[in-house]
Amino acid sequence: MDRLAVDRFQFADQDLGVLLDHWAEHRPDHPFLIWEPRDGADRTWTYRQFREQVDRVASGLAERGVGPGDKVLIHAENCPEMVLAWYGCARLGAVGVTTNTRSVGPEITYFAEHTRCVGAVTQPQFAQLVADSAPDLGWIVVTADDSGEPASATHGFDSFDSLLRDEPRPPREPDPMAPVGIMFTSGTTSRPKAVVHTHANALWAGRVGPTNIAMSGDDVYLIYLPFFHVNAQSWSTWSALGVGGTIVLQPKFSSSRFWEVVVKHSVTHISLIPFVFKAVAGQERPDPNPLKVGVFGLVMPMLETLLGCRVVPAYGMTETVTHAIHADLAEPHPDRSMGKPTPGYQFVVVDPDSGGLCADGQVGELWIHGTRGIQLFLEYFDNPEANAKAFTDDGWFKTGDMVRVADHGNFFYSERDKDVLKVGGENVSAKEVEDTCRAVPGIGDIAVVAKSHDMLDQVAVAFVIKASDGPDDLELSAAIMAHCAEVLADFKRPRAVYVVDDFPRATLDKVAKNQLREQADAMPPVG
Repeated sequence: MDRLAVDRFQFADQDLGVLLDHWAEHRPDHPFLIWEPRDGADRTWTYRQFREQVDRVASGLAERGVGPGDKVLIHAENCPEMVLAWYGCARLGAVGVTTNTRSVGPEITYFAEHTRCVGAVTQPQFAQLVADSAPDLGWIVVTADDSGEPASATHGFDSFDSLLRDEPRPPREPDPMAPVGIMFTSGTTSRPKAVVHTHANALWAGRVGPTNIAMSGDDVYLIYLPFFHVNAQSWSTWSALGVGGTIVLQPKFSSSRFWEVVVKHSVTHISLIPFVFKAVAGQERPDPNPLKVGVFGLVMPMLETLLGCRVVPAYGMTETVTHAIHADLAEPHPDRSMGKPTPGYQFVVVDPDSGGLCADGQVGELWIHGTRGIQLFLEYFDNPEANAKAFTDDGWFKTGDMVRVADHGNFFYSERDKDVLKVGGENVSAKEVEDTCRAVPGIGDIAVVAKSHDMLDQVAVAFVIKASDGPDDLELSAAIMAHCAEVLADFKRPRAVYVVDDFPRATLDKVAKNQLREQADAMPPVG
């Protein structure tokens, strides 16, 4: 039996456009999107108003030649136009390609060229960079401001409002397995991988996400994490959309306005990363406190004390679409556990040496099984090598995360086998940074590791062995830092370069990066 034909039945005659229509008809006056810029001049779109604006954007995109399967680069900080553009693409059957705004020119070139984008939606602050980096784009439209701030630069491109057309959008039959979004994720390869999500992925997240975090149609999810990441697009927005709830969108996290915004909009749900709870520590909580749930990676009672709400542990990644592991609010879970598998996903823990299944308590690699395009992402776009490496022949997705199962089926995170750093919530491939640095003359060998950081949790630092003809230490360090500033996003750049005679070694002469991390943490703090 044709697997793709079977998959379509799971969300037959449904897609994101159908879901928008449903809520516009059944909850027309309920707020869906509330924009909360830094100056506090909020703006609200009800479900009916949001659908109307999305359809106007879809008509404008169609007028520019965008059709099913076409890719549109969306390079912007959080703003209403970004959300409208993404859903306008979805309405047409096109694909919104959301990219990290901290990226530099060569990275944007890769994003646009790899996914073959036909046009771009961006902001004044990025307009010239996008134009210079992706000269083959057919068109660029630019928002009126920079996420609520006055435009930081002039440009000669059409305005975002030029997309707002009143002509009927082209009709389209729902296709749940059609791609709807692409976002890039770092791995151990030197290039980020383009993760493809389908309409069915979004509908799946809208079906199980709210159950995982106890969200109803009367709840409000505050989004301050970037919309170009899966947490904002799926964990937050698709969960709210699945039950007809509300999202409050901020340009970025604001420590000074955190509780103000929570109270102002009766926020019930938030996502948490270490930077956030460090920033609000010591602030007085409001009474009454509308917060009910904070979504975090582990069970941590101290966070519940800090925020005055339940903290739900949840594990997932861009490739799993939503929370693949979570902890039921009604069930107590051991401290620092991740919870148990979400229904719809199958898990095994595999011994990386033998390839066999691990016993309880034994650390191994987490493999996840689900239907690609529903529970799991569809594919890495135009990257057969990465797809073959990520999936087994019988469909298991190899996460690269090391876990163990203990205490009545709870999962515990151990360490990541892939060489990935977590810098302020951003994944950074150590191999990508190492490969970038190797272009600098004078490097004999290099190892990039994480160094602990008070606010960002981790930052990248580089240990370097000089080549025989290398310059002096200071000159080499400065050259590495300057080169990285040109070609890497700021969160990927090494914050320090340490020139050493040799690296500590483990078995088979492998670099002992755990020892390098210890050495890095013993060094003076970095900015």
